[in-house]
Amino acid sequence: MILVTGAAGQIGSELVGELRARFGSENVVAGKHRTPLPEAMELAGPSALVDVTNRQELDTTIKNYGIKTVFHMSSILSALAEQNVETAHEVNINGVFNLFQISLENDVEQLIIPSSIAAFGPDTPKTNTPNDTIQKPNTVYGISKVFTELMGNYYQQKFDLDVRGIRLPGVISWETEPTAGTTDYAVAMFYGAIRSNQYECYLKPDTRLPMMYMPDAIKAILDISKADYLSLNHHCDFNVHAMSFTPSELANCIKDINPSFQISYKIDPLRQSIADSWPDSLDDKAARMEWGWKPAFDMRSLVNDMYKNLESKLT
Repeated sequence: MILVTGAAGQIGSELVGELRARFGSENVVAGKHRTPLPEAMELAGPSALVDVTNRQELDTTIKNYGIKTVFHMSSILSALAEQNVETAHEVNINGVFNLFQISLENDVEQLIIPSSIAAFGPDTPKTNTPNDTIQKPNTVYGISKVFTELMGNYYQQKFDLDVRGIRLPGVISWETEPTAGTTDYAVAMFYGAIRSNQYECYLKPDTRLPMMYMPDAIKAILDISKADYLSLNHHCDFNVHAMSFTPSELANCIKDINPSFQISYKIDPLRQSIADSWPDSLDDKAARMEWGWKPAFDMRSLVNDMYKNLESKLT
């Protein structure tokens, strides 16, 4: 049995559907907390209340369903974490520790916990950032991701718990609304273009960040979960890269589809400072060599597919 925590979130909601398609709806438990699950997901297979900060609740869920694989998607994202430090610590650090311990105590066979480019910091080389380099993040979210990587590698080395993770860049999806993530401007821009032909961006026009289309993010998560354990030299800290672009470059690409679209800028100092501390591109040779990572979408194909699907959804 498979458990997906944070199943109502941007990645979790799409990951559950893909896992159920592959392994059967009855074999994938959608873990929910405060955000309700989409009705179709709730009806299609089992679900359970999973608050990762509550060890007893987490232990009961894993025992009751006989969970052997956990995809951990619960997290307080970057900008929201800066505004709610205590909650972010409880969920992103204490919750992750609880999951490691409960998984170990219940003989969970595999634990997939994605990390993020937020695990890097202002001292990290920004361009073609190496897989193994200086991190030192200056955000609560980033610190929690370094904790996740280090503790995941610790549990793998000390207890032989099969913990795996990838450092996801900004993820773009047409299926879920943008949330509080720093890179969510890219999703919001499509909504603005389709709904009103305009968007006010909170990042500077030349802010270059790594990005990935949701189908590739899901592919990366599933590919790392299926990789031959013995072929992995890394475990919880793989860079994965697909593309990098700036708000102005994305806007120009959208204008090729919608010439009426106009972008303006009103910089949010908090989110801009977070973005400025992150890499603008990633060296993902380790993922390509150790488990065959290769993205399917570049910027142009992402924009075309995203605009077409979101336009159909909204109109």
